[in-house]
Amino acid sequence: MALLAMAYGDTVAPDGTYVPRVPDYDDLSMWYSVKGDTTGLGADVFYIVSTWETDWTTGEGRTSHYANPYSSLHRNRMNIEQRKVADYMADGNNFYAPYYRHTTIEAWATQNEDSLSNRLQLAMGDVRRAFDHFLEERDSSRPFVLAGFSQGGRAVVELLKYMSDDAYRHMAAAYVLGYKVTPADTLDCRHIVAARDSADVGVTICYNTVKDVKYICPVISAPCAMCINPVNWRTDATPALLADTITVSVDTLSHVLVVKNYEGKEYAPILGFLNVGDIHGCEPWLYKECLRHNIGLRVRKWRQQAGS
Repeated sequence: MALLAMAYGDTVAPDGTYVPRVPDYDDLSMWYSVKGDTTGLGADVFYIVSTWETDWTTGEGRTSHYANPYSSLHRNRMNIEQRKVADYMADGNNFYAPYYRHTTIEAWATQNEDSLSNRLQLAMGDVRRAFDHFLEERDSSRPFVLAGFSQGGRAVVELLKYMSDDAYRHMAAAYVLGYKVTPADTLDCRHIVAARDSADVGVTICYNTVKDVKYICPVISAPCAMCINPVNWRTDATPALLADTITVSVDTLSHVLVVKNYEGKEYAPILGFLNVGDIHGCEPWLYKECLRHNIGLRVRKWRQQAGS
């Protein structure tokens, strides 16, 4: 995509839309971070947020299809998710989440894979640059964890394809929350290894939640090649009980989670295609205590295997 330069490094696309400038990840304001590893025995968590912006208009009247990491308003919205996720992922770990030019919800609403992939190129470029900076700055002897929700889950899949074999050796686990890992992804990347239980390392944990398989949203969760139940850490259809009342089980044909006795009414429908029976908004929150304990377990297992 050819771009015209503007002041401060902002650009204009050929169609006249506004593209915010490239984030500088040497700038601490481009990160939300929490130092939660007080013992030196935890991991470094690299977390990528979901979609927080709709198409918006600059003061000059130009439409933008991307979040602006240099806007305090946009950072503050991303920070809502980062802060809530860090509440459990930074438990015993150091947590790093970059602000990035994520594409707006309108791109997802097209439900067109080609259009979405084209729009995501810029966002994924930011995530790769942030990840490179993360790897350069961290203690390379420590394990790390990848995690992301929705658009951030897509970014985790792309990072698994992008990372070097050396980086992968230090990955305790990757958590793809509310996004699919397709059969093509697994064929394309030897770093994508489906988790089989609660304690294997170097694996990818993937799930999407629906009230019924008829509510599967293809742009988010189909076709999917893997799913693991974050409550009982099984990949078969054995149900698990969450919070004493919610039943969670894997549909082994569609590779999604099916929940019973949970309506998810706190998550309002988004543009008529998300949170409409799929309960997309619940993914980082409904299972957060399961994820908190599981991240700690996989990090300990990685350290045991590495002898550290």
